Amino acid sequence: MIRIRRDIRDMQAYPIQDAAGMVKLDAMENPYRLPAALQAHLGQRLGALAVNRYPDSRINDLRHALADYAQMPEGFDIMLGNGSDELITLLALACDVPPSAVSDHKSAVMLAPLPGFVMYAISAQLQGLQFVGVPLTPDFELDEAAMLAAIALHKPAITYLAYPNNPTANLWDDSAIENIVNAVGQQGGLVVMDEAYQPFASKSYINRIARHSHVLLMRTLSKFGLAGVRLGYMMGPKTLIAEIDKVRPPYNISVLNCECALFALENKDVFAAQAQDLIAQRAIVLEALQTMPSVKCWKSDANMILARVADSTKTFEAMKAHGVLVKNVSKMHPLLANCLRLTVGTADENQLMLAALEKSL
Repeated sequence: MIRIRRDIRDMQAYPIQDAAGMVKLDAMENPYRLPAALQAHLGQRLGALAVNRYPDSRINDLRHALADYAQMPEGFDIMLGNGSDELITLLALACDVPPSAVSDHKSAVMLAPLPGFVMYAISAQLQGLQFVGVPLTPDFELDEAAMLAAIALHKPAITYLAYPNNPTANLWDDSAIENIVNAVGQQGGLVVMDEAYQPFASKSYINRIARHSHVLLMRTLSKFGLAGVRLGYMMGPKTLIAEIDKVRPPYNISVLNCECALFALENKDVFAAQAQDLIAQRAIVLEALQTMPSVKCWKSDANMILARVADSTKTFEAMKAHGVLVKNVSKMHPLLANCLRLTVGTADENQLMLAALEKSL
């Protein structure tokens, strides 16, 4: 028998739903394509690239542009990944078992609140780490006491705090975050603030990151509007980024990805206007959901809304039959029982989604 790891045989691949012919509101994508004039301009730039050569110093141009865009603090550096997923994998590769726990743990521990982004746990498993999930409260807030107890017990090498969280779309309490960050630092671990949905959030951790030498801030251009480009970036103290960068594969960002990202940053006002439109649409969708007596929804700081219905499986399938694809997250965690995750789309897409939901309840 071919020697595939047993745990790999037992796991399932990351599911991607077939969206052919559907109103696609399942993956938190920006629904807007580039305006025609920008499409033509970008096509010219991509066509002129030396695709026969490995990426060169143009990658550093992108790093500097992202640092300026994010207002990265002095003394920090930036590392690029093929989406946030690669950065999560590289962090898992780089982390170590706490010295005080070598005799108790065969592998390092990665810790995160649950429900949360599934790639944290998947990455931990694939890299041979122990993943510890700490349940949120029933209202999807951080359980600060439980988090602090888990940190003291497991001494995690990495603690992830998604800000806002996926799939619950909420921000965490500031004081709870700081207490958790300080507790992880005292144990010698890293904290990763995952700001994938920053373009739609009312707050960012960027102004607090410089207070700590063990905190990294991770973002992606996927929600900015470039999900197809696959470009994530991570900021942190220079010495820390230098260590993690040692496990990054050479040339992990293609010349095409790099040029697309630079082009988008040069036209950031276009994408900012799109984000503002989606924020306005989010408010309209939330207001409509609140009028549906059999739906409970939660405030969102992302481009998605978590909604609980009486029967998520029946509602999900009925919405598909009406041509609208959302995400049934009800099996991800007990706290998400009968929950659907609705991506915020264009005004027309949202109206189709709301109509399909109302017919499907």
